Amino acid sequence: MKNKKIIIIGNTSNARLAKYFFDIDSEYETVAFSVNEKYISESEFEGLPVKAFEGIEKTNPPSEYDAFVAVGYTNMNKVREELYNQCKEKGYNMANYISSRCSYLSQFEPGDNCFILEDNTIQPFVKIGNDVVLWSGNHIGHDVTIEDHNFITSHVVVSGFVTIKRNCFLGVNATIRDGITIAPETLIAAGAIIMKDTEEKGVYLPARSTLFEKKSDEIKIS
Repeated sequence: MKNKKIIIIGNTSNARLAKYFFDIDSEYETVAFSVNEKYISESEFEGLPVKAFEGIEKTNPPSEYDAFVAVGYTNMNKVREELYNQCKEKGYNMANYISSRCSYLSQFEPGDNCFILEDNTIQPFVKIGNDVVLWSGNHIGHDVTIEDHNFITSHVVVSGFVTIKRNCFLGVNATIRDGITIAPETLIAAGAIIMKDTEEKGVYLPARSTLFEKKSDEIKIS
């Protein structure tokens, strides 16, 4: 039974996915999308109206609707952060989506505008801030702190007692050793292994795979 109504901020694939998950696995009914007027190219998206963000609090007041910013990691999550802050200034309560297929074992509730998808394992004593995205299938170890406006993709392993500062991006299959700090605005590329504290705004790349001189049919596999 849907007992809450939500406006999704955005009109791209992230917004389409947010609508899907809220519709099938939450108490929210999605009633409209909203973007800045200059980005409105069509009046409908996914069968729902697209409304100008500049006046959304008048057409869909925060006393009756919650909001969710469904924007990706552009500019180290700062585009999403800005829209999040603007929604808060308009007075909206920011909704969370936490998959019913997520193993959320921490006794601490996350902040708001969080998007936590299926097959995440979130262990005890984990603290998650505001506007955090955890895509599918991550391991977040015990006593981890994830601060605001972060994006963790898929199959990332974050070991215990790690602190992830704000506005970071962790690519698929990244591994973070225990007890270290990921500095603000760190970009960790897919497959990277991080063994010590990172530098603020640092970019961390894994070793590249190389092409072997033999073809696959020249190698005996036993």
